[in-house]
Amino acid sequence: MKYYGNVYRPPSEASSLIIQATIGCSHNSCTFCYMYKGEPFIVRDIEDIIADLEDIREYFPRIRRIFIADGDALVLKTEHLIKLLDYINENFPNVERISSYATAGDINRKSTEELKELYKRGLHMLYIGFESGDDEILKDIKKGLTVKDYVDSMKKCKEVGFSTSITIIAGLGGVDKMEQNAINTAKLISETKPDYVSYLTMRIYENAPIYKDYVSGKFKMPSAEGILYEMKLFLENVDSQGTVFRSNHASNYVPLKGTLNEDRQAMIDLIDTSLENKNFRPDFLRGL
Repeated sequence: MKYYGNVYRPPSEASSLIIQATIGCSHNSCTFCYMYKGEPFIVRDIEDIIADLEDIREYFPRIRRIFIADGDALVLKTEHLIKLLDYINENFPNVERISSYATAGDINRKSTEELKELYKRGLHMLYIGFESGDDEILKDIKKGLTVKDYVDSMKKCKEVGFSTSITIIAGLGGVDKMEQNAINTAKLISETKPDYVSYLTMRIYENAPIYKDYVSGKFKMPSAEGILYEMKLFLENVDSQGTVFRSNHASNYVPLKGTLNEDRQAMIDLIDTSLENKNFRPDFLRGL
């Protein structure tokens, strides 16, 4: 199995067989993101992907989960994805779940009928980076998408039946837009009601475009207290009954886990306790 460059996957796909169907990210312009920088975006030939799988399939006869990478594998033509999914179904009979990263743009560019064909062939879970529910912040970070794009894509996902895992990021609006990031992201999650929400904390790396603004002082990163205040504000305003919520990513100062809305107050109480005692995860342990 050949892999090119750095391969990223969600924490929940740690035991999955990763298939690198694309290399890099087709957008690759988000100012906060350090991944795939300096790497060209490449769509791999479907024949090459299947040849890789032919080489290794005898070593994974009981694999149960497959994750299709890289950054937005759903950008592939539908007929190519169908060919790949058909191969998986024929040659990996024990697979119970196939998932991939996807952008709202990828989803909206495909018809509902195309998405249903992919779902019928076993692609049942999509990981989607919302990052923020605020249009001003989305423009600032050059996400190339709007809140409406997210809402439209989630309507399609629900119609088709996809499970959705959404990523949002505390601190993305800096100090100046901390409250609007929290409240408007809570509104977006309340409207779209995904199956899972993963809350990350902004980390600034030298190869991320936003680094220059950080060094110059144009972008002011919130403190640990500010980040927890933002997360608390999000939890106080979100209404998404049944959504599994996690902030146990390594970037976060305090790990939270629960189900909305029933565990909301317990998570808020934990934030308050952490703020009072200042028992935050130290920066040297907050790697990605």
